[in-house]
Amino acid sequence: MRKIFLLPFCVFLLLNGQANTKPVSSYRIGQNSSPAPGLAGNGITDISASGKAIWFGTGHGLSRTKDSGLSFETFSGVEGMGAGSVSGLWTSGDTIWVATAGDSFVKTVGQVLDFGTGLSVSVDGGQSWQHFDQPGPTPIQNLTYDIAVQRGIVWITSFGGGLQKSEDWGHTWSVVPPDEYLFDPGKWVNHRAFSAIVVGDALYVGTAGGINKSLDGGQTWVSFNHTNQQQPISGNFIVALAHQQWKDKSILWAGTWKAEDENEFYAVSKSEDGGQTWQTTLHDEKPHNFAFDDSIVYVAAESGLYKSVDLGETWYLFPTIEDPLKQEQVLTRDFYSAYAEKGDLWAGSADGLARTTNDGYDWEIIRAFRPTGKNGEPRTYAYPNPFSPKRHNILQEDGYVRIQYNTLKPSTVTIKVFDFAMDLVTTILESQRRPGPRDLNELWNGKNDFGDEVANGVYFYSVDIENDGTYWGKILVAN
Repeated sequence: MRKIFLLPFCVFLLLNGQANTKPVSSYRIGQNSSPAPGLAGNGITDISASGKAIWFGTGHGLSRTKDSGLSFETFSGVEGMGAGSVSGLWTSGDTIWVATAGDSFVKTVGQVLDFGTGLSVSVDGGQSWQHFDQPGPTPIQNLTYDIAVQRGIVWITSFGGGLQKSEDWGHTWSVVPPDEYLFDPGKWVNHRAFSAIVVGDALYVGTAGGINKSLDGGQTWVSFNHTNQQQPISGNFIVALAHQQWKDKSILWAGTWKAEDENEFYAVSKSEDGGQTWQTTLHDEKPHNFAFDDSIVYVAAESGLYKSVDLGETWYLFPTIEDPLKQEQVLTRDFYSAYAEKGDLWAGSADGLARTTNDGYDWEIIRAFRPTGKNGEPRTYAYPNPFSPKRHNILQEDGYVRIQYNTLKPSTVTIKVFDFAMDLVTTILESQRRPGPRDLNELWNGKNDFGDEVANGVYFYSVDIENDGTYWGKILVAN
């Protein structure tokens, strides 16, 4: 499968030595430590099950649950993991491969660019990890988006680094162009690789030039793109590949985005004959990832979470996900990842993780946050902060910031927002009962009491808790 940190088709910095490099031979071996409790972050870019564990790639690292979400553990550099966001994840049994990434300002081009921070592998279910630096002459614009393993050979797709393979479990890597041309991602869009999957003897690789298939371990390739078949894929930018086996059907699903041809379009493409012919569905939608539960297909996409019970002929769009027990909702329609098994559905978004066991009638929302009023933490804080109402937690055209606080017992709570001159902007909550002791949050959409968007600047807020006290925080609004 594949996902989210999608980059523009810009100049690739492996050329001309425009960034500092790190040797591939530098790695740490066998780090062993206890993972930290809790979910790493709220941007859930990948979900993969292995054994009794479900693994979650997040914008702040790798997490897992071994008890269906009752508790979570997070892995970091302390355990031997790479630093940064999880950009690629592959699991099978006790083996877990993880790719990580970050971003940095590159002075030579005057831009903030993504870079790979390497790959980490565990063969004992996460008890110990081995880390390898990012393969290639530079990590800049060379982050790994997807990982696949075929007969002990590890394949990675790394945008500017292209398709690479390791035959010695990550110690050394070689570039494998999925065509007959010499490797040059600056020239050939088919060398900019984003997704990969193994289906039996077949290796499928998605690039910015289409889908490439090899039946001999990458020695020879067949290419499927928007123009070389009578029933082609919708677009050549392949952000995700997934396989569904149901009864006698072997179905390859692809997230096929518009690339460079004006006739391409965003959609889901699927093939039941190994790529010889394709059907397109969910036209004009931007899919990020797939999940399957027998015959049921789920698509995590930019405008929501979709479900099909007839292999993509028709689709149902889940409504806004709400958790009535926690009185919370997922404040986005953009879903990055999904996992489903035996009626248990997990969905990952930029605003946390959601789970349902009854087809979406009831949801549990799981979100990472710092507990307030404990271990030296303040009684209240706001996130994201700085807050952009035009970019953060967008739902039904409004953006939201969360004001986190805690009660020590069931209490009456009032929350108000003031401008820099301490004039009242809006009252978010007026003498409302809240349960306790509990960590809670309330939402502000960046508007005043008249429904107008506030100007950029610093705003103060007060959380008044009956028979407890008044606690203050501030929010920087920056559109």
